[in-house]
Amino acid sequence: MIDSFLNFIAFEKRYSKHTISSYSIDLSQYIIFLESTFSISNPELADYQMIRTWILSLVENKIEPRTVNRKIATLKSFYKYLLRQNRITINPVDRIKAPKIQKRLPVFIEESHIDLLFKNIVFKDTFEDIRDRLILELLYATGIRLSELLALKNEHINLIDNSIRVLGKGNKQRVIPIHKNAKEIIQKYNIIKSQTFQQLNTENLILTDKGENAYPVFIQRIVKKYLTMISPADRKSPHVMRHTFATHMLNNGADLTAIKDLMGHSSLAATQIYTHNSIEKLKNIFKQAHPKA
Repeated sequence: MIDSFLNFIAFEKRYSKHTISSYSIDLSQYIIFLESTFSISNPELADYQMIRTWILSLVENKIEPRTVNRKIATLKSFYKYLLRQNRITINPVDRIKAPKIQKRLPVFIEESHIDLLFKNIVFKDTFEDIRDRLILELLYATGIRLSELLALKNEHINLIDNSIRVLGKGNKQRVIPIHKNAKEIIQKYNIIKSQTFQQLNTENLILTDKGENAYPVFIQRIVKKYLTMISPADRKSPHVMRHTFATHMLNNGADLTAIKDLMGHSSLAATQIYTHNSIEKLKNIFKQAHPKA
């Protein structure tokens, strides 16, 4: 039934490859636990106490609460599927409570440091440097996810309308405007790409040094390399650039709903976390400016 469930979320629910992989790993670990602890290999025979025992074992082994919650979500989806398929009559996960997660403020790069990134670092007129500059420009200019950047194709770029078309979570499309600098670097990149590679077997925008499709670790290395040059922040990743985009937009007066739409969030709840950084900024301004502060 696990294979049937994974096919269901892949072809009917159209979940991302990353999500499907995570669900597959979670269910494999769950089955191993059932076999080793309760000597059963059929998850349809598991009950509330067995599932609760697995969750407690994860907590006792100091697994991150977010990871535990994801595994609970995996089981909830899986058992709902079994219920719909009439393989079980009672959902054993219904009473399982997810552990509380301490909210963390998103890490972002200061505006002054971003200025250093684009004004002080010298990018040479080579394919590699122009490509690196494009990666940084797109991440900061649009706030797109790493997976969305990797999926960008030439046909998704509209230089007449100054926008890009992005395929986000749940295969939802959105159009994001790009500014002049991003447009110019795209044009420059496309010219040098065609000069560097006479023949390409891909329509993807971002390529490796060998002209092949870029991959997550490749992008992560590039982002970390340049952010290390300009920022003392502990985390230096493509997702930090996404946080930076949202925080800077909000700090400079952008409407929260507009940021939500640009980032592809399904609800405002996910976007509201950026207001905390803005509130901290207002507190600092208040302390500096108010005579009684």
